[in-house]
Amino acid sequence: MSIYATLWSLKFPAEGYSNAKDEWVEVIAQAVPPHIGSPTPGEGYEDSDPFAAFLPPAVETDGQGSAPFMRAVVIVAGARAKGTPRSSQEYPDPLLVLSGSEYAAATFEKLLQTISERLHHRHPR
Repeated sequence: MSIYATLWSLKFPAEGYSNAKDEWVEVIAQAVPPHIGSPTPGEGYEDSDPFAAFLPPAVETDGQGSAPFMRAVVIVAGARAKGTPRSSQEYPDPLLVLSGSEYAAATFEKLLQTISERLHHRHPR
């Protein structure tokens, strides 16, 4: 079972900039719900957070698994495959890993700019 829920999927120029011959890559935003890793009693993670090594800090929930923000939003390019030697739930090369509150505060324009820059950095001209 995955800890992620897909928020959205968009196509970006594969090299981070656009021209007539561009190939496009799918960019996916994967949300991690607030109850994942939460130290709140009853959530099942009171003793440890198995995702602390690769996600922003866990959040307290209201006891029903809800909180004002997601725990994290992980933005990945290309295939949805995940899994590293450390964890089968970890994306090996995410474009961005944001806390839920960082994601909520980000403008769409800033997210687009950052994603484009990260894609361009992976594939310089």
